[in-house]
Parts: sequence; C-alpha cells; structure tokens
Amino acid sequence: MLTNTFGFFIGFFGIELLAALIHRYLMHGPLWWIHQSHHKSKGGWEMNDWFAVLFASLGVGLLFGGFLDYIAIFWGYVGVGISVYGVVYFILHDVLVHSRWGSIPKPLSRYLLALRKAHRMHHKHTTAQPGESYGLLIFHPRYFLETKRDQTADRNQ
Repeated sequence: MLTNTFGFFIGFFGIELLAALIHRYLMHGPLWWIHQSHHKSKGGWEMNDWFAVLFASLGVGLLFGGFLDYIAIFWGYVGVGISVYGVVYFILHDVLVHSRWGSIPKPLSRYLLALRKAHRMHHKHTTAQPGESYGLLIFHPRYFLETKRDQTADRNQ
C-alpha cells in the first residue's frame, strides 16, 4: 500500500518537475517552433497541444502496463499519478489560466491567484528567450507575495 502511494506521488510530482525541465530547455529551446503556437494562440487546437498528447501517452502507458502486469504494479501507480496530474493541469492551465473552455470566476485562493499570475508572467514573453516560471504547480514564492500585496491594495481602495 505504501509503495502504491509512493508511486502515485512520484508520478504526480515527478511529471511536474520533468514537464518544467522540458518546458524550459526543450520547448523554449529547439522545440520552440512547436511551442510558440501556445504563446501566440488565438484559441482552438494548437501545435503545442501535441505535448499534452505525448505526456498523456506516457501516463496511460505506465498505468496500463502496471495494471495489466506487463511491468511492475508500482509503475501503474506512477501512471495514475501522471494521469491525475494531467487532469489537474488541464483544469488549472486550460480552464483557469487560459479560459480555453469558457471563462470562470476569479479564484479566491491565494495559491490559485499566484499560480495564475506566475503563468501569465510566463506568457508576457512572446519569444523563446528570455522567460520565467516554467512549471505550473511549483513557481517562485514572489508570486505569493505579489498576490498578497495586490489583495491588500484591492481592500484598501
């Protein structure tokens, strides 16, 4: 049981780390020709969406491989973690940050506000370099401080 839980967390947080590294060094490097569609998007399908298909294939492959006994079941739980991360990513990135599936109310959570601010700061750059904030769930603490400052200013107006 503990091994399964560990596998889940390895998959969930491991894919956040792996995705941030791939985003920073490949998507904003040699694969910019694909990723730039996301920085210049007007909505709809983007070339960049193929990265989501690639990450989903990794999670689903591990999930089925682990649970159908092609590989150790531990890897199935890693696949579950990656798949759950994919759902969380979709909700936070595509719905909350980019409103690709309709707009939603501004979140009240300081974490979600900071996440949205960090990702929007990432998108202020329309070229591969310079850049900032390449992860989604884990980002620089300054965005929490800026969000707190913004909330305080809003209350004082």
